Amino acid sequence: MATTSDFPATLPAAEAAVMAVCPDGYAMSRNFLDGAVTRLSPYLTHGFLSTSGVLRKVDARHSLAAQHKFVFELGWREYYRHVWSHRGPEIFQSLQPGILPEDAYAKDLPADIREARTGIPAIDETVRTLYATGYIHNHARMWLASYVVHLRKIHWRQGADWLYGHLLDGDLASNHLSWQWVASTSSKKPYLFNAENVARYAPPSYHSPGSIIDTTYEHLDALARRLTPAPGLSSRSFSTAEPALMSEPPPSFILSPPDQALVRDRFVWVIHPWALGALPDDLPADALILAVLPPELFAIWPWSGRRWAFLQQRLSAITPHQWYADTNTLTSILSVAREVHAQADPHSDAFLPTFTKLRPPDLIFPLVDARCDSFSRWWNKVNRSAKTVADLLKPPAQLSLL
Repeated sequence: MATTSDFPATLPAAEAAVMAVCPDGYAMSRNFLDGAVTRLSPYLTHGFLSTSGVLRKVDARHSLAAQHKFVFELGWREYYRHVWSHRGPEIFQSLQPGILPEDAYAKDLPADIREARTGIPAIDETVRTLYATGYIHNHARMWLASYVVHLRKIHWRQGADWLYGHLLDGDLASNHLSWQWVASTSSKKPYLFNAENVARYAPPSYHSPGSIIDTTYEHLDALARRLTPAPGLSSRSFSTAEPALMSEPPPSFILSPPDQALVRDRFVWVIHPWALGALPDDLPADALILAVLPPELFAIWPWSGRRWAFLQQRLSAITPHQWYADTNTLTSILSVAREVHAQADPHSDAFLPTFTKLRPPDLIFPLVDARCDSFSRWWNKVNRSAKTVADLLKPPAQLSLL
């Protein structure tokens, strides 16, 4: 299982994680909580690594086919960004009707779920691991989402917002669209799981015999389609305190006041929380490296202290110039810079001044102009006739497809 020390916010740690990837082991055991998963996601989300860069390095050591499961899973990350680019804020609303009306789902996440005291080991162990490490296995995320939505009748958006705040790898597109997939508001049917599935893929501490999930899939499907929620555990025994989510940097951050004199007539490279990788090689020698934390975003999407600490560790190694400043302030102050450049990312693009010159992301697959509402349709467009990773990564892969 992951621990905090698995995710040092350093470039060597990110590179070591790439070098440790065993794609065939991943393909065979990725569904097991102790399987050969990559744990690259915090580094991908925060821009230490790009999907294309990861694939190039892994393929150099393992010569992957274009249809390898590892390539497929990197594709899901890019597909969710594709959906976000076309749907925008719509990804935070149900993309299609689910199995019950919207008003059948509650708008508050109950305390017994937040405090890991539902009495279902698979759920409580998942929540405790989330708080202890900032990371949980994807299979456990699906179990948690399925339980929250289909058994407890909590709206997927409440669960998605809560989980995002505690994850080191919280990506708004991947997280919220994954919850929609489980909830069947972006898929054909609800995702369900039972105690047998947990026993197959998880360690004994997660096993949940005799619980509400210890039943057949037919019965679980019937429960998911009922309006009545399954009861939570009323006892407060063995509760786990939920870490606070913070919309402002903690006091340990050493922030600089925005300073127009500092940026006047200079080339400014803006670092933001989703672009923490190596600085571009072609920056001018006198470039000012400026870190920007957008308060508008954190007001909506607060982070755990663990994630703030992850960000702080990396930023402190990049630049002493760290501003917590809103878009209007940035626009006014940076307007006197010679040029302002940044790495494009949908989390931050809306909060940077409009005159910022954005560098495109380093993607595996071509951009698709036509919106694809299913992964399979998108995959067929972008993968087409590629047989090897080398085919995928040829320069034409960055051209736009209609």
